[in-house]
Amino acid sequence: MIKYIGSKRRLITRIMAIIAGIENTRSVIDLFSGTSRVGHALKRAGYRVLSNDHNTYAHCLATCYVGADLEDLKTQAEGLIAEFQVLPPAPGYFTETFCEQARFFQPKNGAKVDAIREAIASKNLPPELEAVLLVSLMEAADRVDSTTGVQMAYLKSWAPRAHRELELRLPDLLPRAAHGKGEAHRLEATLAAAKLRADVVYIDPPYNQHSYLGNYHIWETLVRWDKPEAYGRARKRVDCRERQSPFNSKRRCAQAFADLFAAVDAPTLVVSFNNEGFLGRDDLMQLLAPWGEAAVIEVDYRRYVGAQIGIYSPKGAKVGAVSHLRNKELIFIAGKGAKAAAKLAKLEA
Repeated sequence: MIKYIGSKRRLITRIMAIIAGIENTRSVIDLFSGTSRVGHALKRAGYRVLSNDHNTYAHCLATCYVGADLEDLKTQAEGLIAEFQVLPPAPGYFTETFCEQARFFQPKNGAKVDAIREAIASKNLPPELEAVLLVSLMEAADRVDSTTGVQMAYLKSWAPRAHRELELRLPDLLPRAAHGKGEAHRLEATLAAAKLRADVVYIDPPYNQHSYLGNYHIWETLVRWDKPEAYGRARKRVDCRERQSPFNSKRRCAQAFADLFAAVDAPTLVVSFNNEGFLGRDDLMQLLAPWGEAAVIEVDYRRYVGAQIGIYSPKGAKVGAVSHLRNKELIFIAGKGAKAAAKLAKLEA
């Protein structure tokens, strides 16, 4: 899967243990699905997964990894991947914006992205098959980028992987889950919480001012293929200035959480948050009080790679010291079976 600062790669075993410890769970809603790493793991475990994210690239990832089933699409997808892989480079918007005006990718790979993306657009494919091809292209581009993992900036010198040739691969599609076909939705989280129903709701929201749209604007543009006006050194989409989430606002996030929790209709909530977030542990426990039984698990882990490297000016000079290299991820469980699930997850860790 793509590099992602909000990825739950290190926490996935713990999250799965928590959900496995909630009795009679057959379906799970993932309200902020991001890369769909959690939804993919839940589908692999047999749960019916209903994924949601308001960003288009995240909805595409969920359509591929949660909605699409291997047995339905493998043959068609492999045939198209082989066809697209041999297309000649055709530099266009992607190359100009992200390889010439910026330096996220080598122009040779940008030109391949342009050629393949135009070919996908010309096919008028069914939504799930198109999502599989777009994820294949997104992941291929991610393997040859020149960033530290976010698209707010690019490296001063090319990353070694940026010199490789872009290569399409079939995404890690899964067979249909035992408890039913998954779904991918693209709604604001509170609306999705009110509309969707499942046994457990998993919530992994933004926790500070950094917008996922701004951090991964290239993937948004690649999936939408709307070739928007761009600004700044990172050549962000202009709508990054307009599409603001209340969860990214220190002033508005507490009310956003209260509204979200009030909209959820499920016996049990599982919430991931970070100790560097706008809300503290006690704040979230208070917001979860109406759910009755509640527990929290703390997990220590290393900060993202950008924090390990340090703080630099646009000219490459080191301008600041990193205050700390480790964080705590807080996993809250609230509602039916919360304390029993937390105890079981601690034992299995």
